Amino acid sequence: MIPQWFTLFSWLALATGVLSFLYLLREMRRDPPHMAIMAWVWPICGLFAGPLAVWFHRRWSGHRNAPFPVSVAKGTLHCGAGCTLGDIAAESLALVIPSILIPFGWPGFWSERIFALWGIDYVFALAIGIVFQYFAIAPMRGLGPVEGLKEAAKADVASLTFWQIGMYGMMAIFHFAVFKGLWGADVTAADPEFWFAMQIAMLAGFVTAYPVNWLLIREGIKEEM
Repeated sequence: MIPQWFTLFSWLALATGVLSFLYLLREMRRDPPHMAIMAWVWPICGLFAGPLAVWFHRRWSGHRNAPFPVSVAKGTLHCGAGCTLGDIAAESLALVIPSILIPFGWPGFWSERIFALWGIDYVFALAIGIVFQYFAIAPMRGLGPVEGLKEAAKADVASLTFWQIGMYGMMAIFHFAVFKGLWGADVTAADPEFWFAMQIAMLAGFVTAYPVNWLLIREGIKEEM
């Protein structure tokens, strides 16, 4: 059984994420960023990073000549916003329509539902991530839709894959070691504890995706922000 303190802390963390989202959304309307897609990236990242996203935005959002490590962090958050939207959409859809997991091997191939969920999470996150990347790359390079999508895929696949690897690793720890192993609980997207774990997992995804974004930006494959 999940301790009450963990449930309460989960609700607090989720409420903080929503408040951070709303604050950053207001800031985007008050002072729109020079790259339009970042008006969505900052609030979405507030959902999982909370006050960290707010602090980072207040410190560096207006700096067009920010230090390279900061630009890499912005690029990584850009990837993270696509991952966040994709994971929210996929997890929510699978909760409402469980049969959507059949093509991803559950029930049948996988004994654990979570592995099929990771499959659909990746598909949704990749699709949304490429769209986000398109609206960063195409306007800056003056590319048409076809070429823009090609370049967006080139820039986003490695970044998003490494983000998801970090996210999956942390979710595996929560799912197998904490929720089931420690507390004997079956936690799903219907529970606040799941989304609190996802907030932490997204931060882990940032850590694993950051070095990849460093290389992609250094090589000119991804735009510096």
